[in-house]
Amino acid sequence: MQRISKKIARLGICSRREAEKLIEQGRVCLNGKILQTPAVNIDEGDLIEIDGEKINSKEEPSRIFLYHKPAGTVTTAKDEHNRPTVFDNLPKNLPRLITIGRLDLNTEGLLLMTNDGELARHFELPSSGIKRTYRVRVHGNIDEKRLKNLTKGITIEGINYGSIEVEIDNKITTGRNHWLNVSLSEGKNREIRKVMKHLGLEVSRLIRISYGNYELGELKKGEIKEGEIK
Repeated sequence: MQRISKKIARLGICSRREAEKLIEQGRVCLNGKILQTPAVNIDEGDLIEIDGEKINSKEEPSRIFLYHKPAGTVTTAKDEHNRPTVFDNLPKNLPRLITIGRLDLNTEGLLLMTNDGELARHFELPSSGIKRTYRVRVHGNIDEKRLKNLTKGITIEGINYGSIEVEIDNKITTGRNHWLNVSLSEGKNREIRKVMKHLGLEVSRLIRISYGNYELGELKKGEIKEGEIK
């Protein structure tokens, strides 16, 4: 017996928090009855429906996949503006997958996917302290001291950002164009772009190259491969 929101997350439909929102919106039925609250336990064999669609309640083994997200794609299953999504061209033989966190439209690189919403939540929580590293191309005048001070965190327009580690790649510097290696473990919405803009730097390319123990490596744009859960 377990909470229905946890069950929905474990089935890889969405995160537990998103499952709770679906229930609050009256979109989830349990054994033919619309749920009013997520504070409901379910038993094996109970029938779950979301938006009228019956959900296979059999739990498959947890799996994780590494995907090279191209720029210009969104990390949602459906987009209201009909922009291409990361799910559009995935192989048909994959299980139902959700993304672990998100990358914005113009960010490319490593995107983790899983069939287990609870696993996704573990990776996403700031308390897990999982480091993400990016290659960042910026345009502007570099102030090394200000970049170094980002390890102490920074507040911009009332939003507190945690420690950010920045290394300057001096081997690839042309005029006012610079490549940086940027690592953080919090990952708020558009965090790197906002912090760099605050420092007078314009981000022209943003590539995630690692997420915890997982690395982009030689994975080509649009390719996906299964990894071991670490």
